[in-house]
Amino acid sequence: MKKSLLFFALILSFLAFAQTVSADSAVVTEKTAHFPDGGAKNFRQLLADNFRSKKVKGSGKVSCQLKFVVETDGSITNVTVTGDNESFNKEAVRAISLIKTKWEPAKMNGVPVRYWFKVPLSMIF
Repeated sequence: MKKSLLFFALILSFLAFAQTVSADSAVVTEKTAHFPDGGAKNFRQLLADNFRSKKVKGSGKVSCQLKFVVETDGSITNVTVTGDNESFNKEAVRAISLIKTKWEPAKMNGVPVRYWFKVPLSMIF
């Protein structure tokens, strides 16, 4: 049940923003990074499958914002999370770190570039 709530929350709130890794300059890419074999839906499902809700301490609605970089080779790096519940934050980082499938990188002028993603997560306990 908890996984289905997380999955539902991910479906409704999956957002992506493109920018360079330096925070002072943002660019729009001609092709955004995307997850292969099912795209965002498959990524959200893998994230929900990897998430261990029993490890989260808290009650009510818990949320965080997961931020990571899709590198030019498609790997995920620089995973950071902001949120009030530390156990939820740690579990979100652990869940995304278990996803080993490489992304299709963003492209600018036909050249792969780094791409920031932001994913809001929420769960009701």
